[in-house]
Amino acid sequence: MPLPTSVKLFEMAPRDGLQNEPGGIVPTGTKIALIERLAKAGMTHIEAASFVSPKWVPQMGDAAEVMSGIKRQPGVVYSALTPNLKGLENALETGVDEVAVFGAASEAFSQKNINCSIAESLARFEPVLERAREVGIRVRGYVSCVLGCPYEGEIAPGKVAEVAKALYDMGCYEISLGDTIGVGTPMAARRMIEATRQQVPVEFLAAHFHDTYGMALANLYAVMEEGISVIDAATAGLGGCPYAKGASGNVATEDVLYLLEGLGIETGIDLQAVIDTGYWITGQLGRKPSSKVALAKGRASS
Repeated sequence: MPLPTSVKLFEMAPRDGLQNEPGGIVPTGTKIALIERLAKAGMTHIEAASFVSPKWVPQMGDAAEVMSGIKRQPGVVYSALTPNLKGLENALETGVDEVAVFGAASEAFSQKNINCSIAESLARFEPVLERAREVGIRVRGYVSCVLGCPYEGEIAPGKVAEVAKALYDMGCYEISLGDTIGVGTPMAARRMIEATRQQVPVEFLAAHFHDTYGMALANLYAVMEEGISVIDAATAGLGGCPYAKGASGNVATEDVLYLLEGLGIETGIDLQAVIDTGYWITGQLGRKPSSKVALAKGRASS
């Protein structure tokens, strides 16, 4: 299958990137500024917040303030993670454009992450999808641990396909397939997509790969060859997973953009502006970007 001519990037840094930030709560103003900088760089889809209990994810306790405080750019979709009906209702009050629900392809991970089985998690999402339909809000679905689980090890591609199909049948407009612990390799990623696209049309699938073993870009190239044209990434490679020991951040948006530009694939995003944003946010967090491209190119002189 030929590579896509254009790719939609879904920017994860404000939510997946910051939700497990260990160095104290990131100020609300910093989160808002990050989202606004990413929109100015050309991002059209930004996951901005997570409406979960602050007891479980303290870093996202100011989700309502963040969503309400953004100066929204026309043509940009600002989305939020809403794992249950209460989260959805809270998000709707802030004028959220789109929401997401989060499942897993691993029973053990589902229990550790959201304290229920896969089947129970899917049942919990049904009222969220129903309410979202009533108010005309699109819902994205996530499937975590699609290429491996810290508790179960290897995950069968058929299991990923099964969960993705359940989310698709429920009404999710897009299913993001996450290598949560970053253990995947190109052949495994290809097989997972081959199995999943037999259940869900490939144009409804997205790739969300972490870079723990340095394989994320190779895996993304492999799945683009299988028809994937939506990629989740986080500026500066921010992020990790509190339930997956050793899991490093998401693949860096800067590195994905450099790859796509080299392949002649359109994104409409300003790479240098993203690099500068990555240096800015990591400066706020007291460290350097983990993006290889950002470190090689450096920030623009000003």
